[in-house]
Amino acid sequence: MKGPRVPGFPGGTAVSHLRVYDWPSADGLAGGSPHLHTASAEGYVVLRGEGSLETLSGAGFQRTRLRPGSLLWFTPGTVHRLVNDSGDLEILVVMQNAGLPESGDAVLTYPGKILVDPDAYRQATVLPQAVTSAERAARERRDLAVEGYLELRTRVEREGPEALEGLYRAATDLVGERAAGWRHHVERGPVHQAQTTVRHLEALAEGDGKHLAESAVYTADTPSGPLRSGMCGHLKVWDLDGARRAD
Repeated sequence: MKGPRVPGFPGGTAVSHLRVYDWPSADGLAGGSPHLHTASAEGYVVLRGEGSLETLSGAGFQRTRLRPGSLLWFTPGTVHRLVNDSGDLEILVVMQNAGLPESGDAVLTYPGKILVDPDAYRQATVLPQAVTSAERAARERRDLAVEGYLELRTRVEREGPEALEGLYRAATDLVGERAAGWRHHVERGPVHQAQTTVRHLEALAEGDGKHLAESAVYTADTPSGPLRSGMCGHLKVWDLDGARRAD
């Protein structure tokens, strides 16, 4: 028998600690794999180090400086590339729709011939289980995404945001068949929390504060072992699915 449902992290979000890759890429800049999210927004709080966030969006190409204490976020469709100038850039990442990005919401900016071939895209993206092999594959994946990104950035700087249309079409095709199955992440997360808040407000307006007696503290652990190789760096991810009531 299952116990009572553990309330999700505020806003139905997920939280991770990111140490941005310090591997140099083709243009001499160190950092992560450029990519976009098709349905989720993402936010950063810079904890340590300095660098920049390069983005391609409806606003064209932009570069935003990152320093300790910087806070920024961006919406779905924003191609983003983290650049690690100081070598020790660390970020607290807040991701909308916990669980959805891990299900394939992100699309990397590979060269066009890979983006239009689902099998080639999958082969380039999936990392092996072994840590040493995953590290090497993550770097190769990053380099391939940077290759496509640099070509795309040149077109955006020359033609404007309209140059992103091909990427957006390819991204939509890549995730389209799976998108309907992602709804449960949103429904059990932000939608459920919003509905709960509405019920609380209605109860309070009627003078009913019974839900206040259900108050409690909850905690979640981080996995043991080495940090995980992510798209932008080495990750420490809090296990929100395994959250529990604090003793």
